[in-house]
Amino acid sequence: MTTPQTHTTLVLAADQPDRLAGFYAALLDTRAEQGLQAQHWRLAWPGGGRLEIYAPSSSRPQPRSSGRLALCLQRSCSAADRLQQLQAWVEQAMALGAMAPEAPRLESFGAEAWLHDPEGNRLLLLVC
Repeated sequence: MTTPQTHTTLVLAADQPDRLAGFYAALLDTRAEQGLQAQHWRLAWPGGGRLEIYAPSSSRPQPRSSGRLALCLQRSCSAADRLQQLQAWVEQAMALGAMAPEAPRLESFGAEAWLHDPEGNRLLLLVC
């Protein structure tokens, strides 16, 4: 008997899936592709897997919530450039519609910035 292959997929409900797909495609430097229907988009996730962005069914809405789960986008660079690289990335995200409730900061493991994407989802940009 063959074991079925498992894939990693992150699923994100959105009010405007095409706009949110464009936001994440720009930050990940990848391309958003149409999914199974008009309100469904897919992006390749770095290191494998996919990010699926869709409009939830009106019969099964997905309320917005601010839990402890967040998407984390991560880049590597030299230790001397971490904060500078992060600040440039945050500026790009904000130009695309992100909101930054706090300033980027340097931590022992790297530089991090907690943001909200254009629909208010928590997003961590990490440069280490």
